[in-house]
Amino acid sequence: MLRRARFAVVSVLFVALHLWAAAGIDPNRYLEDVKYLASPELKGRGTGAEGLEKAADFLAKRFKEAGLQPLGRSYFQRFPVTTNAKLGSGNRFEVIENGRKKTLQFGRDFQPFNFSSSGKFSGRLVFAGYGITAPEYGYDDYAGVDVRGKVVIVLRYEPQEANENSVFAGRLYTDHAQSWSKAVNAKRKGAAGVILVNNRRGYRDLDKFGRAAGPADAGIPFIQVKREIVEGWISAAGKNLAELEAEIDNDLKPRTFALPDSLEVSAVTDLKREVKTVRNVWGYLPGETDEYVIVGAHYDHVGLGEQYSMAPSAVGTVHPGADDNASGTAGVIELARWFASQPKLKRGILFVAFAGEELGLLGSRYYVDHPPLPLEKAVAMINLDMIGRLRDSKVYIGGARTGTTFQALLEEEFAKHNLKMDLSGEVEVGSSDHASFTSKQVPVLFFFSGLHADYHRPSDTWDKIAAPEAAELLRVVAGVTKALAEGEQRPQFVKVEVPHAGAVAGGGSGYGPWFGSVPDFGETPQGVRFADVTPGSPAAQAGLRGGDILVEFDGAPVQNLHDFTYALRAKKPGDEVTVKVLRGTETVTAKVTLGERRR
Repeated sequence: MLRRARFAVVSVLFVALHLWAAAGIDPNRYLEDVKYLASPELKGRGTGAEGLEKAADFLAKRFKEAGLQPLGRSYFQRFPVTTNAKLGSGNRFEVIENGRKKTLQFGRDFQPFNFSSSGKFSGRLVFAGYGITAPEYGYDDYAGVDVRGKVVIVLRYEPQEANENSVFAGRLYTDHAQSWSKAVNAKRKGAAGVILVNNRRGYRDLDKFGRAAGPADAGIPFIQVKREIVEGWISAAGKNLAELEAEIDNDLKPRTFALPDSLEVSAVTDLKREVKTVRNVWGYLPGETDEYVIVGAHYDHVGLGEQYSMAPSAVGTVHPGADDNASGTAGVIELARWFASQPKLKRGILFVAFAGEELGLLGSRYYVDHPPLPLEKAVAMINLDMIGRLRDSKVYIGGARTGTTFQALLEEEFAKHNLKMDLSGEVEVGSSDHASFTSKQVPVLFFFSGLHADYHRPSDTWDKIAAPEAAELLRVVAGVTKALAEGEQRPQFVKVEVPHAGAVAGGGSGYGPWFGSVPDFGETPQGVRFADVTPGSPAAQAGLRGGDILVEFDGAPVQNLHDFTYALRAKKPGDEVTVKVLRGTETVTAKVTLGERRR
């Protein structure tokens, strides 16, 4: 009898431990989800592509299997996205020289860039060096030249690119070397169109279409023409293109000149920009009250690379995105399974997989603008982005200062695990989906295992994911989430003024003076919408607000974020600029005194 009783007790304990393990965070199950999301079948989960749609269906299935509830009878939140441009059939380019027409061959002699505007343009030609205006370096290819209504020819990259001692960045390149920057500058100078030609150290062939970074539509035609063709035009003006480059590189003086009136061009750029419907995916685990915690990750990646690849030679091949961000998405699935196996909590948990993050936080921005549950009931948002490759057991945490209880909560939870918390990077407003929630005053926590050499490359594959370490991190996240769902007092949002890396946000650090706006990366027909304005910043002191749409900066129209970036970096701290914003149906004019960026 005693032996039987002991055997029964041991059996019960074994079953209990087995059930606990089955309900726990399982690294093998986690890795299987990563494998599928990063599989060749999904082809890099590009926004608007078939692979992303398959991933969305997979996520909804996993949420349903875990027992999560849909919202509004659906596991999906649909929203429109303008996908990358495609070449239309109407592209043409004619050269008229001494009254004789010559038609260039599309795809062999010329090709538009993916950020080019569509339409007809024509005009006489002006060689404008590198097409750069850089007052901080005392350099301006457009100095003393009026190119309004003309078609400018500009060289790729920037002067002295091979010279480590250049006033430019030498071999590192500045933003002035970017093709989109040349487009914005030419547009601001009034040019009718831009022709880019490879410099003498550049490639001889035309760029593969879709590779260039830039806005969806730069607002000006931007075409690449083969170098030998442009060399002929320059020769007709009695000059040598290679010699002009060498002279500019030697003394950094502009060599801009108008080509003979007997030479002009006429062209049509035909680009098609499709609007597709993509899906955020969600599943809800109700609590005892109507408050809830959001646990999210983005499930899209960069597809076949296109302009987002960090390996330009590999554009056109699958970029699997195992760490970025199949690792975070699989983590959301695993946490959903675990919490669904637990007793009901005081607060609910909403699990969300966002689309369109790689294109500018599009999914999370759409979510916060169209929340399925009241945002004021959201206690916190936890974002998992690239959590699959921990090194030295270190976890980078952002947002710890956005919630009044976060610091103590994190310290308590990390003490239970063999992981190290690193708050040195403090990403309060950053380049992942949590940034969309801070603009709505929702406290955020961002879990991140760090960048690596495979980021945005075909080599970001599932076999490099450290599943046991990722599972341990998920146990930390589970503990933090449970504490937030069960805590007596919810954390209060703290608006933290933190330097923002990169000039495009007009934030705290980076290239150019400080403006103080946080951009809304969602699609705006014209201008730049502010998701938020940093407290105490120049923009805030001028009375600008979140939700304002910037349409003019220092007298120049602002069509997109790249226009704003270019205009801002041309200024210096202490400059006063007049800006115009749309606020509802009203146009508001404000004077902003730009500040010094802080690091």
